[in-house]
Amino acid sequence: MTFKLFAWIGAALGGALGWWAGAHVGVMTAFLLSVVGTGVGVYAGRRIAARVMP
Repeated sequence: MTFKLFAWIGAALGGALGWWAGAHVGVMTAFLLSVVGTGVGVYAGRRIAARVMP
Protein backbone atom coordinates (compact mmCIF):
# COMPACT_ATOMS: atom_id res chain seq x y z
CA MET A 1 0.00 0.00 0.00
CA THR A 2 2.77 2.43 0.90
CA PHE A 3 4.62 1.74 -2.35
CA LYS A 4 1.54 2.57 -4.40
CA LEU A 5 0.85 5.74 -2.44
CA PHE A 6 4.40 7.02 -2.76
CA ALA A 7 4.47 6.09 -6.45
CA TRP A 8 1.20 7.94 -7.04
CA ILE A 9 2.40 11.06 -5.23
CA GLY A 10 5.71 10.93 -7.10
CA ALA A 11 3.89 10.53 -10.42
CA ALA A 12 1.65 13.51 -9.71
CA LEU A 13 4.51 15.76 -8.65
CA GLY A 14 6.84 14.62 -11.43
CA GLY A 15 4.17 15.01 -14.08
CA ALA A 16 3.21 18.46 -12.87
CA LEU A 17 6.82 19.58 -12.74
CA GLY A 18 7.44 18.23 -16.23
CA TRP A 19 4.36 19.97 -17.61
CA TRP A 20 5.35 23.24 -15.98
CA ALA A 21 8.88 23.03 -17.40
CA GLY A 22 7.70 22.14 -20.91
CA ALA A 23 4.83 24.62 -21.06
CA HIS A 24 7.31 27.42 -21.63
CA VAL A 25 8.17 25.87 -25.01
CA GLY A 26 4.87 24.43 -26.22
CA VAL A 27 2.09 21.96 -25.59
CA MET A 28 3.83 18.96 -27.15
CA THR A 29 7.00 19.61 -25.19
CA ALA A 30 4.93 19.97 -22.03
CA PHE A 31 3.27 16.62 -22.73
CA LEU A 32 6.54 14.82 -23.38
CA LEU A 33 8.24 16.25 -20.31
CA SER A 34 5.16 15.39 -18.27
CA VAL A 35 5.41 11.75 -19.34
CA VAL A 36 9.11 11.68 -18.47
CA GLY A 37 8.45 13.43 -15.16
CA THR A 38 5.74 10.92 -14.32
CA GLY A 39 8.11 8.03 -14.88
CA VAL A 40 10.85 9.63 -12.83
CA GLY A 41 8.34 10.44 -10.10
CA VAL A 42 7.12 6.84 -9.91
CA TYR A 43 10.70 5.60 -9.70
CA ALA A 44 11.62 8.13 -7.02
CA GLY A 45 8.45 7.49 -5.04
CA ARG A 46 9.06 3.75 -4.96
CA ARG A 47 12.70 4.28 -3.94
CA ILE A 48 11.64 6.58 -1.10
CA ALA A 49 8.99 4.09 0.04
CA ALA A 50 11.60 1.31 0.07
CA ARG A 51 13.79 3.39 2.36
CA VAL A 52 10.95 4.41 4.67
CA MET A 53 9.44 0.93 5.03
CA PRO A 54 11.68 -1.64 6.67
